[in-house]
Amino acid sequence: MSFLVHPLPPINVYVRKEYLYDLDPAYEGQFTPGIWISVKSVQYKALYFETLLTDYGALYDKLPISAFVWKTNHGELLPLDVLQLWDCFDYDITVVHKPILSRCEFFGKDRRMHGGEYEFTIDNCHRDTSTLNTNFSEHDPEHKSFNVIRLDNGQFAAQPNNRVIWRDSSLTPDKLLRPDFKVCTQNYAVETEPKWSVGHTDEWQYRTREEEENLK
Repeated sequence: MSFLVHPLPPINVYVRKEYLYDLDPAYEGQFTPGIWISVKSVQYKALYFETLLTDYGALYDKLPISAFVWKTNHGELLPLDVLQLWDCFDYDITVVHKPILSRCEFFGKDRRMHGGEYEFTIDNCHRDTSTLNTNFSEHDPEHKSFNVIRLDNGQFAAQPNNRVIWRDSSLTPDKLLRPDFKVCTQNYAVETEPKWSVGHTDEWQYRTREEEENLK
């Protein structure tokens, strides 16, 4: 778990040049190649990506996911709030690559399905128990992760699990069932039964008093 910044796998991208000039429309339609270096998580803001701009030898920070494409002959460009549905939940961040996942599609805010290939996942938590937790990163009903997807239209997206359908030629059928699950409203824990206690013993293979009585 990292604080604020986490390194990324070296993924080749193109940066939309208007983002390098404070959204100046004069640079729209122009691109420069780069490589993702890291991602930054600032609470209540979009994910920020740091990129090595190889033509310049420059390291450019704090660009949203909408600033990037993986091919310059892209299709219709989707806005940031479709590519990333939720802002970051906290400053504590981790990046993982989930096994098995590959082909997928997500249901966007524009009410359309967008296909692509899975890259990696970004997640948040609140690890500093000495500071007030003012977010939902560890509240099960509200927590979301960010699955980063290389979209067929040439962009990238960061979508939560409940907006993504996953495909696998070996594991999933052609016709999938429609998920109709409920949001988890529980915060599961196991140390909730006061009658079960082993605080009376220092034995390595501990037993409750009832278990000890049953051995006699």
